[in-house]
Amino acid sequence: MVSAYPIQKIRNIGFIAHIDAGKTTVTERVLYLTGRIHKVGGVDEGTTAMDFMPQERERGITITSAATTAEWNGHRINIIDTPGHVDFTAEVERSLRVLDGGIVVLDAVAGVQSQSETVWRQADTYLVPRICFVNKMDRVGASFPRTIDSIKRRLKGNPVPVQVPIGEEDEFVGVIDLLGGQASIYPKGRDNSGGVTPPEQVPVPEEYQQTYEEYRQAMIEKIVETDESLLIQYLEGEDLQEEDLRSALREATIQRQLVPVLCGSAISGKGVHSLIDGIVDYLPSPADVPPVEGIDPKTEETDWRYPEEDSPLSALAFKVVTDPYVGRLVYLRIYSGSVKAGASVLNVSKGQRERMGRLLQMHANHREELETIEAGNICAAVGLRNTFTGDTICLESNPLILEPPKFPEPVVSVAIEPSSRADQDRLSDALRKLSDEDPTFVVRYNDETAQTIISGMGELHLEVLVDRMRREFSVEANVGSPRVSYRETLTRPVRSEGRFVRQSGGHGQFGHVWVDIEPQEPGTGNSFVNGITGGVIPREYVPAVEAGVKQALDNGPLGGYPLVDLKVTLFDGSYHTVDSSEMAFRSAGMLSIREGVPKGGPVLLEPMVELEVVSPSEFLSEVLGDLGIRRAQIRNIEGEEDIQTVRAMIPLGETFSCTTALRSITRGRASFTMEFKYYEQVPEQLVRTLVGK
Repeated sequence: MVSAYPIQKIRNIGFIAHIDAGKTTVTERVLYLTGRIHKVGGVDEGTTAMDFMPQERERGITITSAATTAEWNGHRINIIDTPGHVDFTAEVERSLRVLDGGIVVLDAVAGVQSQSETVWRQADTYLVPRICFVNKMDRVGASFPRTIDSIKRRLKGNPVPVQVPIGEEDEFVGVIDLLGGQASIYPKGRDNSGGVTPPEQVPVPEEYQQTYEEYRQAMIEKIVETDESLLIQYLEGEDLQEEDLRSALREATIQRQLVPVLCGSAISGKGVHSLIDGIVDYLPSPADVPPVEGIDPKTEETDWRYPEEDSPLSALAFKVVTDPYVGRLVYLRIYSGSVKAGASVLNVSKGQRERMGRLLQMHANHREELETIEAGNICAAVGLRNTFTGDTICLESNPLILEPPKFPEPVVSVAIEPSSRADQDRLSDALRKLSDEDPTFVVRYNDETAQTIISGMGELHLEVLVDRMRREFSVEANVGSPRVSYRETLTRPVRSEGRFVRQSGGHGQFGHVWVDIEPQEPGTGNSFVNGITGGVIPREYVPAVEAGVKQALDNGPLGGYPLVDLKVTLFDGSYHTVDSSEMAFRSAGMLSIREGVPKGGPVLLEPMVELEVVSPSEFLSEVLGDLGIRRAQIRNIEGEEDIQTVRAMIPLGETFSCTTALRSITRGRASFTMEFKYYEQVPEQLVRTLVGK
């Protein structure tokens, strides 16, 4: 039972990293060593516990975040394994919103990579303490010092190694604990026992004594800087106790002053024991993090909830999944209080009563029934029909709205249509369920082309979703070529009139508005301001004007793309006591935008992505030539032995054939990753071409 663990003994953690750094393999080893699974699976064989979707097993990548629970030395560890591919960044975003700690897995050969920077930044956003695990120490080219340096340089982190490796590449046999002064030696090569046999504990080898002393001294200096009493002892030359150092390091990690770094090789089972110890020793329990902050909907004032069972219930829905066996599952993080299966609760975000139904402890796609769930835990609930990602669940007597996770806007769109009439209804149902699950998957209907348009974070994202429609919902659909989600905006402010007058016997229609349309800072979004004074337009018609304005902003004058970053201020107008209506003012609002926007210097915006290409040095000039043709702006080029890493900003529309071109010019030896960054104005000479597309 969940209640067997006091809150100080609970850890809610997630594995986050660049794609192929080894998150799922690390998670698999952790589950095996904690006794949660009894056979180690492999990513390449498609047999891991956490990658349970057919699409994940076929591609060898994590697509959706999977939750599980394990026990270690009297502690409960709730684990979420997150994807590393940028197309599935929403899974990382929603997971970090509800986790108390993170393990950043780094490749000992590649060091910090582009998506490592992204997940690090996401963890910063949600103030998540973290530790680093330098994986793949047994691979050719592995370097512990180089990886530490890349954490400082690229992540601007403050790493403190608490271990050093014994050997590197095929000579890697164990680790030295800098706090305990002991070495852990593993059998050479792959551990056929699956790493379940604990390593042999021996004194620090003679040849590593100097390395141990240097690293330990550097570690102590970093730790005592964060603790005044230890600093005084250190300066006075006193011997520092291991317990005191460990306690100070834990506190500094929770306060995000230091990042402990451990190392090992998950695939051969080396270093995973001490990683689990590190999770328990350094990462916070729900009681160690600040109380969750929310808004009281009655008073609109800030309130806090403490992670205690006798506090009022507050829980955040962070994920929705359609399970083929139990139906709609809503994943919840319980921040305060407790709730029983079958209880009546309030969805504060929607203002609707819900029934909690069954409570489930999830292990990837397997389920265990729970009678009750207490503060500090993660569970899934069946029966919450109107609850979606980001909604807050409370008791009706004590409502509170928690901050939902924030998700990026989709950047790639395709048209989709059913293959047959029989698929029509099933397609609508599938699209609705998938968009419920994934906040970055947006479905809309284009009136002008009479097409259903689906939008996502990238080609792979949409490809996986279409594949899921076919397998899970038995929907066959035809999908168009990927299209970039362009935007439009204005370059100068404009004042515009919207006048809607219809007279055809009896009551007519009359709506009249004046608006100011002004460009705002990029990324601000659209806003509507009611500047009406003196009742020139009755208050009840203002929402109708706003609705008309918002509808008109969905279609820009250049290519019919949504208009963004505009502030629309309604400041004047007139009405008729008999003929005015909400419909008339809605139409007047639409007309004011359609009349005014073409006069405001409209421009086309295209999504820019940060591209990182890793290529052998001999192909560097060809790679740079190809990027130049694609309008890429080269940011920097870094070389490490025979490998060159090129970072550039490039329009998303220029990347669709990038994979084929790079494989061709580098004979399949280059790889690249990309991440959406911002929208930028399209050069004038290209606007007509892109609008034509």
